[in-house]
Amino acid sequence: MHKQSATHRVAVLALPPVVAFDLTIATHVFGHEGHGRYATTVCSPDGGAVPTTTAGLGLTVDATIDALTDADTVIVPGFRRGPAPAQALDALRAAYRRGARIASICTGAFALAQAGLLDGRRATTHWMHAEALAREHPEVTVDANALYVDEGQVLTSAGLAAGLDLCLYLVGRDHGQHAAIDRARLMVTPLHRAGGQAQFVPAHTSGDDAEMAAVTSWATANLHLPITVADLARQGLQSTRTLHRTFRHRYGLSPQAWLTEQRLRAACGLLESDDITIDEVARRTGLGTATNLRAHFRRAFATTPTAYRRAFTP
Repeated sequence: MHKQSATHRVAVLALPPVVAFDLTIATHVFGHEGHGRYATTVCSPDGGAVPTTTAGLGLTVDATIDALTDADTVIVPGFRRGPAPAQALDALRAAYRRGARIASICTGAFALAQAGLLDGRRATTHWMHAEALAREHPEVTVDANALYVDEGQVLTSAGLAAGLDLCLYLVGRDHGQHAAIDRARLMVTPLHRAGGQAQFVPAHTSGDDAEMAAVTSWATANLHLPITVADLARQGLQSTRTLHRTFRHRYGLSPQAWLTEQRLRAACGLLESDDITIDEVARRTGLGTATNLRAHFRRAFATTPTAYRRAFTP
């Protein structure tokens, strides 16, 4: 196992084109920590200029992939999906074998997966890319709802701001909760955010043909009613069995699960825009009671209606 030095060496590996926001999260948390606990190096496979995913913005780094050879922690920010450079994958494997801690932000998880470091492990990435990660790497158990996943030596986080959650978590793991709280306070950010990624994922979009639009439009306009699957089937002039097959094919959900999702999304809209009670939100969206709304909210979003309202309203 790699023995850490008194100063924890962090290597941030910029794979081109890198997501600049992800990279600067890691450099800011560890590079400006202020207590001399971390020494941070930004590197790339070959050093020098590194393109980013932001048009007109490029980076120049001084270090090459060799910075990984003595790093205690290696962080791979997001990059545009595609095969990572072979020398980067080799360096990640070598760092892992000698005991370095490996973490990714957003699509950086694809590099870890390509290096085989996520095989047999849980992992996460930005919700937009979770399906692709699971499809391309079936040996990885992808948790599309988690903000970050700690598998011991290997950690992954969801997109963008979730990288900040993970980096603060690492500070807490290294130096205790108070150190993480102090770092979060200086960065004017909460130490922990309530809930998972599901609260940020938009509902299934429209674009239905006329037959399905008759069902979905009617349902979303009447969420306050106690709608049954039979009611939906009547709107589509279908049998309930045919409706089940159609919903599974179009949305990957049963009609009842789809309906619950629409109720919850409507509840989110009311919580974001209207100053009404939780009981009234539950009534207007057909979820019945505040207790029932809270239970569904916790199950779907891993947070509460009140916490969601605080997070998404000024």
